[in-house]
This record gives sequence, C-alpha cells and structure tokens, in this order.
Amino acid sequence: MLVIRRDLVEELVAHARADHPREACGQLLGPEESDRPERYVPMTNADDPDAQGSDYRFDSREQFAVYKDATARDEETVVVFHSHTRVPRRPLTDSGLPEAYPSVKDIEYMGLQPGVHFVIVAITGPESTYDLRSFLLDDAGEVVEDEVQVVENYMFSHTGAGDVPDRS
Repeated sequence: MLVIRRDLVEELVAHARADHPREACGQLLGPEESDRPERYVPMTNADDPDAQGSDYRFDSREQFAVYKDATARDEETVVVFHSHTRVPRRPLTDSGLPEAYPSVKDIEYMGLQPGVHFVIVAITGPESTYDLRSFLLDDAGEVVEDEVQVVENYMFSHTGAGDVPDRS
C-alpha cells in the first residue's frame, strides 16, 4: 500500500494540470527504507516536445542531480510520477478519463527501479477531474495495482518499522 499525504497528491495533480497536454513527471523522495514520500521534486519532461503529450522521459542530468541531492539527505525515490493525458492513441475509460495504467514503456521503467511505486495521474485538461493510481512490479515482473491511502499527515499511519518511536 502507498500511504501519501494529501498535500503531495495536490502537488502531483497541480503539476499534471500545469503541464497539460504534455505528460508531467517527477519523483517523490523520502527517508531511506521508509517507503514514506516526504517531498515532491517536479522534473522536466525531456521527451520529444512534438510528441504532444504521449510520453515522458526524465532529463538524465536533472535526474542525476536529484539522485545526488537525495543521497546527501539520506533519501531515496519512493514514487516515480507521471501523468497520462488525452491524446489520440490513449483511449478514454468509462469515466471519461485517459487510462491510468502503465504503458509498455512505463513497465520497462518500472523494471529499472524495483520496489518503487509508479503513480499515474490521468487527466483530460487543466481543469478536469483526475484519476490517481499506483503500481508496482511483483517478483514475477507482473504489474500489480497498489492500494493508495491519502492521509492528512503520517502521524497515525504506520509506514515502516523505522517510524515507530522507541519507548524503552
């Protein structure tokens, strides 16, 4: 299960809306081995700008800078985020939103970062409603939808052994 603060979800959705019709992308970082996202780092979509929103790719220099900064802060990537926008090749679901499911290319990226949640926000426009979903690869390399729990804060959400105070 991905437990994520509401303010972080709002940042993801705002970025998706601001970059529409291009796919927005970024990373949520958190303390090492916590599986708890603490801060959002929006990233530049370095994919071909003529692709009209159909793909995303992190800029490699920017990604390396984020990695160095995270390492210096004892953080790691907890979530890789991108949006799915309405383009001719992406069908709409019954809800009227683009499919919030990993593409073949997304699944390839997932294989490079085992254990990292891949969050997709599907939107059709800057003011539209959205669908947010999280996915992981299981041990067999199959895509599994991960439950998302949105919380106001992590005070009452246990996300790992490291976040329980030692009362001895």
